[in-house]
Amino acid sequence: MKLFEYRGKELMSRYGIPVPQGRVVSSPDEIDEMKAPGVLKAQVLVGGRGKAGGIKFASSVEEARKVAAQLLGMSIHGERVRRLLIEERLNVAKELYFSYTLDRSSRSIVMMASAEGGMEIESVEPSKIAIRQMPPFGYTPFITRTLQKQLKLNPSLLAQMEDIAKKLYTLFITEDCELAEINPLVITSDGKMVAADAKITVNDDALFRHPEFSEDVDDLTPLELKAKKESIAFVQLDGDIGVIANGAGLTMATLDMLSSRGGKAGVFLDLGGTDDPEKVAKAFALMKEANPRVIFLNIFGGITKCDTVALGVKEAISREHIDIPVVARIRGVNEAEAKEILNSIGIVATTDMREAASRAVEAGR
Repeated sequence: MKLFEYRGKELMSRYGIPVPQGRVVSSPDEIDEMKAPGVLKAQVLVGGRGKAGGIKFASSVEEARKVAAQLLGMSIHGERVRRLLIEERLNVAKELYFSYTLDRSSRSIVMMASAEGGMEIESVEPSKIAIRQMPPFGYTPFITRTLQKQLKLNPSLLAQMEDIAKKLYTLFITEDCELAEINPLVITSDGKMVAADAKITVNDDALFRHPEFSEDVDDLTPLELKAKKESIAFVQLDGDIGVIANGAGLTMATLDMLSSRGGKAGVFLDLGGTDDPEKVAKAFALMKEANPRVIFLNIFGGITKCDTVALGVKEAISREHIDIPVVARIRGVNEAEAKEILNSIGIVATTDMREAASRAVEAGR
């Protein structure tokens, strides 16, 4: 789960990391005071908000209210702005990048830092990014000291850097993070280091330990929220083909296959490794509410049994009175039995993914 910037800064402040003074508002009328000059920042969970006009400055309460009226309700890369973070404007002398993330190839936590702060890390030349693999016993100040030359850091700032690095590592571990990023980590003109932005991603499988984050879901559509409560991975897009597949990899491959044939998914739903007929039925019920022109069912049965998925499809179509055309590709364990079940309800299944994708695109037209 990605946390909004203001929530990430609340966490950082709790762990002793310096952040700008600020507060969250959801209406211009809530702005009754402000430390001028100030900055108003749209709270969205997508990148590039600055370039999209989601960060603006104000020098008075009256100006801040006018700016807030412009920002609230605007759409940034498809995400509606519902809250603003109003902060004091920092007097910036230098911007750094600093983060911890998981490196699955080395099966470890890595520290990443760059003197090119304020830019998306993907845009920074690899030679300008310092990467340090964290030892099994955790953070040690020596690792931060090795960054001094590459970050072009004044020795007088090293103690602050070490303190922030240590505290951010503690936050990363304690809060079950996949990413804890400060970009930019600002050095002010008076020599203070402050986290000017915060990007925190918490591992979904650890959310039961963090019920306080349950409110951070207002970026979801009503249907996505409904699916989340059913523990179903469900994402709405802007196409017209509904995709039901099992496994994240197969789901992504299905979207690519549709795209290569001129189609576009309007919603995709990942069944994961389940072959529970009841969960399959719930998946089709959600798909009916999304109302795509055609449903593309793509199942590869390894652990999943194709015939039990087919039983779920049969139950769903009968119970939910689904009249949306269904194109099916079934391959794997008990695929012959699955085809018979689907044939009995008028769905002709194929084992060829390319053929099925082409049929789905054509049916959508």
